[in-house]
Amino acid sequence: MPSFSMVVVGSGGGPDETNLSAYLIKPHNADWEDGITALDAGSGKGALKRIIKETPSTFARRNDESDSKATSPLSANKIYSCIRAFIITHAHLDHISSLVISAGSLSGPRKSVFALKPILFDLENVFDDRLWPRLASWDERDDSYKLLYQALLPDDGYHTISPDISARVMPLSHGHNLTCGVYDSSALFIRHTNRQEFLFFGDVEPDSVSLKPRTIHVWRVAATKFPETLSTIFIECSWPNGRADDTLYGHLSPVHLADELTTLAKEVVLLRRLNGKRPRANSRPSRKKTKVNPVTSEDLVGALDGLRVFVTHCKDDDGASPDLPINHLITNQILAADQGMCIECMRVWTIAG
Repeated sequence: MPSFSMVVVGSGGGPDETNLSAYLIKPHNADWEDGITALDAGSGKGALKRIIKETPSTFARRNDESDSKATSPLSANKIYSCIRAFIITHAHLDHISSLVISAGSLSGPRKSVFALKPILFDLENVFDDRLWPRLASWDERDDSYKLLYQALLPDDGYHTISPDISARVMPLSHGHNLTCGVYDSSALFIRHTNRQEFLFFGDVEPDSVSLKPRTIHVWRVAATKFPETLSTIFIECSWPNGRADDTLYGHLSPVHLADELTTLAKEVVLLRRLNGKRPRANSRPSRKKTKVNPVTSEDLVGALDGLRVFVTHCKDDDGASPDLPINHLITNQILAADQGMCIECMRVWTIAG
């Protein structure tokens, strides 16, 4: 039985403003009207209107023939009013634009915005009464039309987002700039009350080129959960192969994504060796001070068997072949990557919003 239902409102990385990072989730056994959690908020109501027009059943209520409302479709406005919380991986415009534009016009209960504190500080610079009205605050007593900032702590804990959903956040590096140095993004472990979870990445720079490699810490935690409680990962791959490392701008390409997934496979192999068995779900990563033989390519074969990887944030390229959309090109390059053969054992898709 699935734990979550997800609708991809947008999965692209730009420059097409109608397809920007935005995902809506709910517990699988609940109705959308019971409460929605938004993961990022790039595209919004406009994209929802198109989705509902093309596939009216996308937000259908659970199949209950005794419910006279079961066949009535939900509008884009209604869906957005059902959002109870936004979780923002970082504050770049392609991940927050619909959150900003819709602020102040959302009906229903007050909406919380969860993120690492530095990311919320970035949002404060947007809702500063100049760039956009001050439609968000830290004050729980404030007006219901204002978004409520809620800081996620980068600790080992899971923070309640809704009655059935909790999240653990881990900081990522997403390039750097001259004013603030390394720019923060986030990886999110999204957990259902049944203990099943998935891993959702914001934009992420390859550890191999980063000034502050942090993705390794995420893989070490993920390795303790795979495959018992975690078997699905959403991760970006913005550029096709052939782009120079100094022009990745804090993003992955297929060769770097393959390298990152190989790191995860190595962590899984090492944990199984150290523990003498498959790691217990949700256990702490073990790093005993014992000599461990190097992990070989042969060791990696089958290490990630059963893992599902959804590739997001592919950037549109007007120069790409019209017969092969950029997301298909990137998928093919990922599957062709020669990184210890571990990718052969996984199912890899790109998401098109």
